[in-house]
Amino acid sequence: MPTVAPLDLDAHCIAAAWLNDIPHFALADGLVHRLDHGHKWTEAHDGLLAATPELGGGRLICGGEDGRVTAVSVDGGVEVMAEHGRKWITSVAAGPQGAVAFAAGREAVVRFSDGKTRSFAHARSVEGLAFAPKGMRLAVARYNGTTLHFPATEGKPVELEWAGAHTGVSFSPDGKFLVTTMQENALHGWKLADGKHMRMAGYPSKVKSWSWGPKGRWLATSGAPAAIVWPFQAKDGPMGKAPLELGTRGDTVVTQVAFHPTGDIVAIGYGDGMILAARCADAKEVLLRRPGKAAITAMAWDREGRRLAFGSEEGESGVVDISF
Repeated sequence: MPTVAPLDLDAHCIAAAWLNDIPHFALADGLVHRLDHGHKWTEAHDGLLAATPELGGGRLICGGEDGRVTAVSVDGGVEVMAEHGRKWITSVAAGPQGAVAFAAGREAVVRFSDGKTRSFAHARSVEGLAFAPKGMRLAVARYNGTTLHFPATEGKPVELEWAGAHTGVSFSPDGKFLVTTMQENALHGWKLADGKHMRMAGYPSKVKSWSWGPKGRWLATSGAPAAIVWPFQAKDGPMGKAPLELGTRGDTVVTQVAFHPTGDIVAIGYGDGMILAARCADAKEVLLRRPGKAAITAMAWDREGRRLAFGSEEGESGVVDISF
């Protein structure tokens, strides 16, 4: 049976991450907590809106209501990477070669490892950001579609259009597909080789969490009473194929999903604070955490897939130690 080491905090948990095998919890009040031979914390922002680990997991990149972008290191040090006046930093993304992207209003800004920046203006607000798995290519989710920028060159951006508000964006790990979350209860996708559209609809609520499986074979999503897991093994992705429905519960909704780093197993967090693990092959389930006080809002596996860090809407956080 998995064991849970709880950590009761005082604010909405925006993100959980592992830096050098140490669990970190970024909260909406601007504090980043860590469990490193005891409970320690660092004040990164006056109000935190977004956080993601650097590629390689050395630091946590954060954006806040104070207009700053910071990098929090494993020892609690805070480096201010950018300051953008009064504009809220609503999205951050970590890229190759130490590059970082952030959204401030209608601007997407890329900061390179040498401190130089490049800004890309858009007609409407920038909602989501993602770097491609290979090369220096940045996807920006916006109203009526996605724009692909090439920050290191003067190349013309690629516009991928689809009517509606796109709120988040993600490349598949092999770089063949681009998928967005939408303001309506749906996902939209493009096959990048030919621009072919993929429509993934039917959710009872908005998709706010998603996670790619190992090698990009599956895409798990929240927004329903089960984790909806789309197959991406075929050349056209999930088109014409039914998704898996894992961890179905009739009395609550899935709020967070996190694929195991090496196996086709999904951690599933629910609106009542419960966490299950479910296997794609046979839908077998293991209870990882019993229901709590509030919805699960953040989850992250460590590198070996033996521990799962989690956080909730009301700050209930902790680490589940797992042996499958």
